[in-house]
Amino acid sequence: MNVRNFFSAAERLAITNAIAEAEKNTSGEIRVHVEDTFRGEVLDQASFIFKKLKMHETGQRNGVLIYLALKNRQFAIIGDAGINLKVPEGFWDQIKEKMAGEFREGRFADGLVAGITLSGEKLKEHFPYQSNDENELTNEISFGK
Repeated sequence: MNVRNFFSAAERLAITNAIAEAEKNTSGEIRVHVEDTFRGEVLDQASFIFKKLKMHETGQRNGVLIYLALKNRQFAIIGDAGINLKVPEGFWDQIKEKMAGEFREGRFADGLVAGITLSGEKLKEHFPYQSNDENELTNEISFGK
């Protein structure tokens, strides 16, 4: 399976629209990365992708990566240092539970949209949208092998 063809055009659009909509309420930057498989620990791989996508280079260090590995059936949500300094322990747990429920039912695009939406809502509390905010990272889904 080519991972780039996993989502339909409508699903891709729903995911990128969810990112754009979530970012209207926060200065945070949200990215989604999907790949087929990886070796090792999911958080290590997500951290590697986070750096590869230069997400640590945002002005407020408030990038969020939602990482999904299809064959491994694993995913992770990680936030940059600016977020982790401000949020309580377990900040991502509610989002991960909502996404996991959708993924278990095979609704991967719906799970990502839900995770993006909830991430935006939670980020708004700590990183509200600023009038001079600019979109520092693309809203497009990135794909690995």
